[in-house]
Amino acid sequence: MKKAIVIGSGFGGLAIASRLKYRGYDVKLLEKQADLGGRARALSSNGFVYDAGPTVITAPYLINELFELHDEASSDYFELMKVKPFYRFLFSDKTFFDYGDSLYSMIRNIAKQYSKDDAKGYIKLLKHSKRIFNTAYLELSDKPFENFGSMLPYMRELMNIKFYKSVDSSVRDYVGNDNLAKALSMHPLLIGGNPYATTSIYLLIQYLEWKWGVYYAKGGTRSIISGLFNLMNKIGVECLTNQEVINIESKNNQIKRVITNDNSYDADIVVSNADPTYFYKSILKHNPSKLSNNPRILSHSMSLFVLYFSTKKIYDEVQHHTIIFNKRHKELLEDIFNRKIYIDDPSLYLHRPLATDKSGIQNNCDSFYVLAPVSNNLSSIDWKEKSDAFSNEVFNILDEYILPGVKDNLVDSFYVTPDYFENELNTYAGSGFGIQPIFRQSAYFRYSNKAKEYNNLYFVGASTHPGAGVPGVISTAKATDKLISKYHG
Repeated sequence: MKKAIVIGSGFGGLAIASRLKYRGYDVKLLEKQADLGGRARALSSNGFVYDAGPTVITAPYLINELFELHDEASSDYFELMKVKPFYRFLFSDKTFFDYGDSLYSMIRNIAKQYSKDDAKGYIKLLKHSKRIFNTAYLELSDKPFENFGSMLPYMRELMNIKFYKSVDSSVRDYVGNDNLAKALSMHPLLIGGNPYATTSIYLLIQYLEWKWGVYYAKGGTRSIISGLFNLMNKIGVECLTNQEVINIESKNNQIKRVITNDNSYDADIVVSNADPTYFYKSILKHNPSKLSNNPRILSHSMSLFVLYFSTKKIYDEVQHHTIIFNKRHKELLEDIFNRKIYIDDPSLYLHRPLATDKSGIQNNCDSFYVLAPVSNNLSSIDWKEKSDAFSNEVFNILDEYILPGVKDNLVDSFYVTPDYFENELNTYAGSGFGIQPIFRQSAYFRYSNKAKEYNNLYFVGASTHPGAGVPGVISTAKATDKLISKYHG
């Protein structure tokens, strides 16, 4: 059996491990941490367990496929629960809007809360989203782009769907209310993009969510990772933790061995789920040969400040996903993405799993995490100095807008900063989602799913095609799998 080494156990690494095992490879998966999951790992504190990263599960068939390849049913490993509404949007004027339950009732609520024109505009926006979905998702999400020419057959349709516009400007073509426009253009922030710069291709997420729904895994996203780990054990993929890859040995453009902190492993092919910018710099020790992937011209995503906490008070009225918009919006994102300066007025994404999963209560308490987009570590922010003050400001916003008395009810809290993403997860500059989803970093212009420098090196994960988010990352494994089949059988 040919030997495949998979580096990293995020959703991308676990997905490609499943596919390689199906193809008959002897697969070893190497993980730096003591646990699996990468950004989707779990964090523990004082008897509480928290999902560290993604909480929104869409297009669940992509996860199901990883089990079905081996004649297994994902439902035997974990349970998905529908989230309704998908999100509650809470604005600086203290009004809110619930998005995603019944499409009919939502359109009716837009007409009532905003205007009939906005309701009609949203219907048109959703039709436009479906057209983008039919091209950019159904046709292109798992298509490998090996050269620039492979994009040309799709350029006419991409022009027709106005890929060159930003998500924000496209949304504002259809709705006039400022709060509603901010809400409907927020999806790029979930995959590391600025709505004012992200290509409008990512409007497809609107239709994708309605088509398959938004889910939460009972027991947390960590239960999916646990299910995939159990699948790996059953099918014979060896998952080795505490194995940080530090070097490779190669000959004649072939990687022969992968070297970790305390071992080395022979390889016929290598698939890296590590952040590619970090991987080139620290493991391969040179820049990518493809010009568009040179770190000097790449734009990396913002980072994240994530606060995990539990309260003795149960906040029954709080929805599963609440997005709190600061009064500043475009200017705030400009500070985060472009000026890369410290902010003290963040917008927030609050995750409350107990709203959907009543069985997930821990120690008779409510548990949360709240995420704030912040500048990545290309800024000069000293998070050791700023973190406590920033955490306090986040709690103040939560107290004012959605969780009254939260600080008085705390029984557990801790946070991670951009330093966690850089030092623990090995992401370049602590970016939360790899490279940004702007057009000049899409399809062929993202990191190649097959490396140019070695005949047997491949990539999966947020910085490769098609991109970040759980569906995107799992789709990178599908695209990479096609290339491995093409070149290695």
